[in-house]
Amino acid sequence: MKKCLLQGLLCLLLAFQVGDSLLAGSLSDNIRISSEYMGYDLQYRVYTPEPLEAGQQYPVLLVTDGQLYIQPLNTVEVATGLMARGEMQSAFIVFIDPRDPDDLQVNRRHAQFMCNADYARFLTGELLPAMIRDYPISAARDDTNVLGLSFGAINAACLGAMVSSRYSGIGMHSPGNDQHIKEMVRLYRDTETEPLRVFLSAGTVNDNFRAARRFRDALEEKGYRVTWVENRGKSHNFENWRDLVDDALIALLPPDP
Repeated sequence: MKKCLLQGLLCLLLAFQVGDSLLAGSLSDNIRISSEYMGYDLQYRVYTPEPLEAGQQYPVLLVTDGQLYIQPLNTVEVATGLMARGEMQSAFIVFIDPRDPDDLQVNRRHAQFMCNADYARFLTGELLPAMIRDYPISAARDDTNVLGLSFGAINAACLGAMVSSRYSGIGMHSPGNDQHIKEMVRLYRDTETEPLRVFLSAGTVNDNFRAARRFRDALEEKGYRVTWVENRGKSHNFENWRDLVDDALIALLPPDP
């Protein structure tokens, strides 16, 4: 009797392990891409949701400062859990590293992120086509999103204004500084864009909270659908952003109705 019971428990445990593995997803090693627009090589890693359904085209989320979203922000684990529970769509996530792949001490994010037209061309004209070629990723605007933190959040805002014909969702954890946000408010007030799905967050302690809230108001005045999150007591740091990875993923990639 005990043997049967133990065998039953073992089988149940193995079943759970198999189920978890089917929903675990996988993260690639670094993939190198040579950009004509940027004039140098970049690297990225790709999260593939599992299992994949034959013939289906999946949404994609481009994440700048990708190495930080992998660690310490644990985005792979968060996304896997949300997808397994049906709280977000199954999607490919592309973690783009702004650093020189030959010397990781050289971080080129400040040159890349502030409405750099060449960087926008790289993402839209080089990286996305490569992803669509190599993976079952949808080419539709409605399935294309971008997410970033701090200065990378400003990059997401820039793309939403400069290339709104290509991106339907922009996610911003604690965008830039007050001056950056003021420029974004002006940019959006002066630019006609297609409808956008926006995630925007800020901590309430030393995190440009008031400027971010003014940006939220400007976006809502334009008629954009904004998910706004105030992270009470949190500052401009990884503790703040780690709390809100799931909020951003759900806002940008909500589950199918």
